[in-house]
Amino acid sequence: MQSPTGSVVALSSAASTVFSIGMVFLGYWGIHESGTWGVRDYVVVLLAMGGFICLGSVPWFATTPMERADDESKIRVARRAFLCGVTAMWLSVLTSLV
Repeated sequence: MQSPTGSVVALSSAASTVFSIGMVFLGYWGIHESGTWGVRDYVVVLLAMGGFICLGSVPWFATTPMERADDESKIRVARRAFLCGVTAMWLSVLTSLV
């Protein structure tokens, strides 16, 4: 089995980096604070969780075996998942600031 190279490695490492930054954000934001949650708090957490799902699936999509060596359909799906995950994380951060 051939080891991943190029954009597969880059996408996977970028997704894991943004995933860990998102975890730090949620810890800093105060997900563990006791108190009543408002609608804004739920929106922040839901956006972050959606981002985590997208970012966590990037390595899975990127390393899925392909029929042909030049087939990049799964890489395109991984790139879209990465974009959705990063966008959801940024929206989560912006919502927490508003």
